[in-house]
Amino acid sequence: MSEWKKNRELMRSHFDCTAFIEQESDQNLGITPPPVEIEPLEGALITPLPEPGIELVKSDIARCFLERKSRRKYTGEALSLQELSYMLQATQGVKKAIPAYNNRGTITLRTVPSAGARHPFETYLAVNNVVGIEPGIYRYSALNHNLVFLFSVSGVEDRITEAAVGQSFVGHAPVVFFWACKPYLGEWRYKGESHKAMLLDAGHVCQNLYLAAESLGLGTVAIAAYSQDKVDELLKLDGIDEFVVYLAPVGKVAVD
Repeated sequence: MSEWKKNRELMRSHFDCTAFIEQESDQNLGITPPPVEIEPLEGALITPLPEPGIELVKSDIARCFLERKSRRKYTGEALSLQELSYMLQATQGVKKAIPAYNNRGTITLRTVPSAGARHPFETYLAVNNVVGIEPGIYRYSALNHNLVFLFSVSGVEDRITEAAVGQSFVGHAPVVFFWACKPYLGEWRYKGESHKAMLLDAGHVCQNLYLAAESLGLGTVAIAAYSQDKVDELLKLDGIDEFVVYLAPVGKVAVD
């Protein structure tokens, strides 16, 4: 129980107004902020995404709110690239990029809120069955609205299932979203108070995926039960300066 009480401290606010204004954060020290997103390697295979405009199965947002639920049963049908584009735009899409902090770095205004507009997440995709692109691991470039192919994985469905602690429906989904946190993006501004805010940001992103999927007649479910080491290893993340905090499979809904 003492460990539970210790973990509860992460949920509490530790901001002090005066101390926050005067704190020696890296931002206040004039240190250049980290880049908004990871640059693709030279020669990387880039897949431009179509415009996210698409005919929706459920265009009434109130209906999406009411009918949204966690869906774990999917058909074997492929997703379209336009459906994927729409969901990526809904969860991490950049509406505007502007210079910030005396022209040190960039602020992005996106389709989801983020504390201090830090947007500390990279979106990775394990693509199993999407029309028009080869299976493999991809990273979403929100600034350019395209997909960067990273690498192929042998036996990827089994590896995802293992990383998701045996939840086989995750591994067999047409696509799995992984949100990897780069904690220094938040720490640069908010120091030790940043971590709670970054976890809250993950919730904003995943809820938008729920609503976007529901509007398309697709299903998803938030997954927080996973092996940290295995999922970071799958995506080739260092587990320190970048690591997964949330994931969600998406597929066509199977009728019970």
